[in-house]
Amino acid sequence: MRSLLCFVLSVVLIHSFNFPNVVPFAQSHGKSGNKYVCSPCGLPCDSAVYDAPGTCPKCGMAFVDREQAQAATDAHVRKKVGILIFDGVQIIDYTGPYEVFGAAGFEVYTVAETKQPVTTAMGMTVIPKYSFADAPQPDVLVVPGGGVKGTQNNTETLKWITDVTSRAQHTMSVCNGAFILASAGLLDGLTATTTAGNIDRLKADFPKTKVVYDQRYVDNGKIITTAGLSSGIDGALHVVSKILGNGTAEQVALGEEYDWYAHSKFARASLADRLIPDLDFDGTGNWEIDRTEGGANRWKLALHGTSNLSANELLERFNLTLSTTGRWTNVKTVAPQSASLSESDWKFTGRDGKPWKGFLKIQTISGDKHQFAAKLNISREAK
Repeated sequence: MRSLLCFVLSVVLIHSFNFPNVVPFAQSHGKSGNKYVCSPCGLPCDSAVYDAPGTCPKCGMAFVDREQAQAATDAHVRKKVGILIFDGVQIIDYTGPYEVFGAAGFEVYTVAETKQPVTTAMGMTVIPKYSFADAPQPDVLVVPGGGVKGTQNNTETLKWITDVTSRAQHTMSVCNGAFILASAGLLDGLTATTTAGNIDRLKADFPKTKVVYDQRYVDNGKIITTAGLSSGIDGALHVVSKILGNGTAEQVALGEEYDWYAHSKFARASLADRLIPDLDFDGTGNWEIDRTEGGANRWKLALHGTSNLSANELLERFNLTLSTTGRWTNVKTVAPQSASLSESDWKFTGRDGKPWKGFLKIQTISGDKHQFAAKLNISREAK
């Protein structure tokens, strides 16, 4: 009996420490003892008010002061963020900004042409909160990327984006969502960026837009475009800083445990490997990448694999690609008839017209004529 009493007392004490009494919000106004609420998480427990510090028993979020939480909510109550979603939308393109803007206290919601479930690029099923017909006017419109072909050719969607943008404070694209904005005519005469693999296509398809490859996001004032995928997080933090101040954006980034630099120079499209043409290693055998790293001024690529071709034959195949597809100029080739090591030196011109040099080496491994190591190094020429 004594053991049972101790167990019951322990349960009561644990409950009292971790789960304060909940009081309906309507009954809590004006009562100084009831001043703690769950950190806003978008769940029904947001409306509950507690009489002591602790942790929400429903969602696990730490309690915060009710008056401070209400003041923060009031400060942002008019700021709405509408995020366009569509079949094929890239998950991180819309969920990254969703997380940032939500953490900053904005009202965030998804919008699609209809309220039918949307299937994302990786098979996630999402039900839009609003359709074009009933969506509130957002202060910030986010247009993500993914499989954008259908969306950028949908006249109803383009009209909705144009109408919403005319009344919004900011419109921001993520990744190849820039193609959607461009198709709506919203990037004409502006500077913009997109995901690394689509830089050249954006230039070709929309010549009225000045496309850049060395910026993580481009701010034209009202219209903001970001590079690929995770760049949408940086763009969203930038928008938060424009509306609520840089300190708030930094605080949001810290809360998200995101290593954010407001003026980060990292842009995937600016890395040197973008200057290397596709050598189609897999078309010559079975290869694995051992190393691929560098920066804007150099890149090193190392692989190993098997092939029925000889080192000289492999070198000849890759040299042809470098000279035709890459338009590189061969400076020297060392490929003896029976050699286990074949090399070639190259020079070519970068995007900015500056000279670069390259070095390609194919070598057999341990004397096995079918096992190879390949290395390709490129670097900007010193002035």
